Amino acid sequence: MALADRWLLPDGIMELLPPQARQVELMRRKVLDLYHSWGYDLVMPPIAEHLESLLTGVGHDLDLNTFKVTDRISGHTLGVRADMTPQVARIDAHRLRTEGPSRLCYCGSVLHTHPANMLASRNPVQLGAELYGHAGPDSDVEVIALMLETLSAVGVAGPISLDLGHVAVFSRLMQLCQLNQQQQADYQDMLQRKALPEIDRFVAALELDDRSALWLQTLPRLNGSVDVLARARTLFASDAELVQAVDALDALAQRVVQRCDGVSTYFDLSELRGYHYHTGVVFAAYTPSYGQALAKGGRYDNIGRDFGRARPATGFSADLKTLIDLSASRPAANGNAVLAPAGEDQTLQQAIRLLRASGERVVQQLDGEISEPGRFRRQLVPKGGDWVVIDL
Repeated sequence: MALADRWLLPDGIMELLPPQARQVELMRRKVLDLYHSWGYDLVMPPIAEHLESLLTGVGHDLDLNTFKVTDRISGHTLGVRADMTPQVARIDAHRLRTEGPSRLCYCGSVLHTHPANMLASRNPVQLGAELYGHAGPDSDVEVIALMLETLSAVGVAGPISLDLGHVAVFSRLMQLCQLNQQQQADYQDMLQRKALPEIDRFVAALELDDRSALWLQTLPRLNGSVDVLARARTLFASDAELVQAVDALDALAQRVVQRCDGVSTYFDLSELRGYHYHTGVVFAAYTPSYGQALAKGGRYDNIGRDFGRARPATGFSADLKTLIDLSASRPAANGNAVLAPAGEDQTLQQAIRLLRASGERVVQQLDGEISEPGRFRRQLVPKGGDWVVIDL
């Protein structure tokens, strides 16, 4: 590596400088205080764990996105976390062992071998909240409402659209149409790409009965406003489980809209985000100014089974740095700090302590230091036997 390249960060790895670093920290505190006010307890999992633990349960899908290292002490393979959700699930199932509902939240750095999308960094600051031990729609409504409240607290500008889906629709169709594992994987890939002509050709080649073929061809087209749910009920009228999933999604959306002012809903019954571990509703929040999801989550019941304790769960996560990039809120400029002169005068030191205690930012000059022009707009000066702050 050339000497000049030593100071370059790896591709997709980002650092935070003033004042962005302070803004992230201030927002982190604000969001965690919000979660605390909702009854969510903060957990701080380690940055690295035994690889088997990180890739257990929901973590299985993270294998290719997880950095692996060898522990010099034990010789075991460790993983640097790519997602904190499996860690929090382990804590709930194995460490806390709460009998009733458990509300946990977190905020910390994760590391990805590949960026989640073209706009994402490989070292996001992941924040989120998880609700364990409750399988009903009340907990889904709560975490969706908290996710939307998070976006409001951070100050994300623009209208928010809530994208809703239900993976039980796909799961039941795979069961009814009797697709094998490879066929399911191929169909799922085409669904995620919304490759409609490709799907039509794929379905035609399967030699299914007319009803099954119609289902598989129509599923990727079931997206849009609430009218989509009426179309889905008509299409799936012959199967009670499919209709039940659609009805559950409809009821959930109505409750969210009633609780959360200003949110619009969009339905996509072919959305399979996290299909391998999600078991029910999946959701994501979008804004017109950003081409990717701001926050996303869903229900993943029995997440703790591989940790020895099956627990229903629902939750969401987001990248705090992305939310702040889209925020209309900005921290006060450092130029608002007060410049204090050098010296050990007791009255001066007392004045500095009082200003800092009141929330002011005070920078005391060092002996011989020359401040950059324009850096400070206020200064602490002696006046009438006291110290006062004046504008420069």
